[in-house]
Amino acid sequence: MVQMKDSRKIQIQLNQENIEPAERREGFSETTHYPLLKAEKRISGMIGMDPVKTFIREMYALVYVNECRRKLGMTISPQNYHMLFTGNPGTGKTTVARIMASMLKDMNVLEEGHFIEADRADLVGEYIGQTAQKTKDIVKKAEGGILFIDEAYSLARGGEKDFGREAVDALVKAMEDRQHKFVLILAGYPDEMKQFLKLNPGLPSRFPNTLSFRDFSGADMLTLTEQLMEEKQYQPTARMRQKLSRHFQMLREADFRQNGRYVRNLVERIIRRHALRLLEEPVTMNKHALMTLEEVDMPDA
Repeated sequence: MVQMKDSRKIQIQLNQENIEPAERREGFSETTHYPLLKAEKRISGMIGMDPVKTFIREMYALVYVNECRRKLGMTISPQNYHMLFTGNPGTGKTTVARIMASMLKDMNVLEEGHFIEADRADLVGEYIGQTAQKTKDIVKKAEGGILFIDEAYSLARGGEKDFGREAVDALVKAMEDRQHKFVLILAGYPDEMKQFLKLNPGLPSRFPNTLSFRDFSGADMLTLTEQLMEEKQYQPTARMRQKLSRHFQMLREADFRQNGRYVRNLVERIIRRHALRLLEEPVTMNKHALMTLEEVDMPDA
């Protein structure tokens, strides 16, 4: 057992002479690597998340190996865990940020592991001096946990009298002064975030951990649709499944960037149309009818 910065402990198994390579292990011990296995279990059901799973494992490995080095009296440097998430809406950025908060708490990197979600209105004031104080207050509230700011590029919007830049400057200062007391995750669209990082010359270097969330493929969206339907105890017919597949393929070919949120809304619309069809048609309300989604239940484009 390795003593952490407080009374909690994380169990680490060490062999000073020969540590078995990861590729030779049949699996990770639940008692030793519980934080990682817990995070991976939460993300296992998510679609299109292979790069995310690799990133989470890398972050876990960084903390774990540093603790192994510290236990053996080796030199370790304080780590910067601030992160930058880029991706379109519905790709899972907020969900993954919450998973990271839980994992870092389980590893005692974060004392509390709470998750504070903020936006422009929480940081930017309406008069001189208010923005710096609002930003300072939200950072203090996030100490011991993660501060997550989605659509962070919105801080760069506004005219000459806008105080968004002041909020960015205050965040940069907080990252420097309190860099080991909280973790900041900025998220947003890829192109907009590139422009946002130019707002303050100190921003790019403060985010060594960057994760890009890819858009769903047509197959990804179809898989998620079927998962959601199964969870709600619905079953699409073969013709309905073909229609869904063509629909998602059409979206991708048209570069219509819709992801998990779009799929969830679409499933809800399909279920509503199914319910209306059963109401209006003379059908027997048996189990087959109540769970079967027909091609006609697919909304028009």
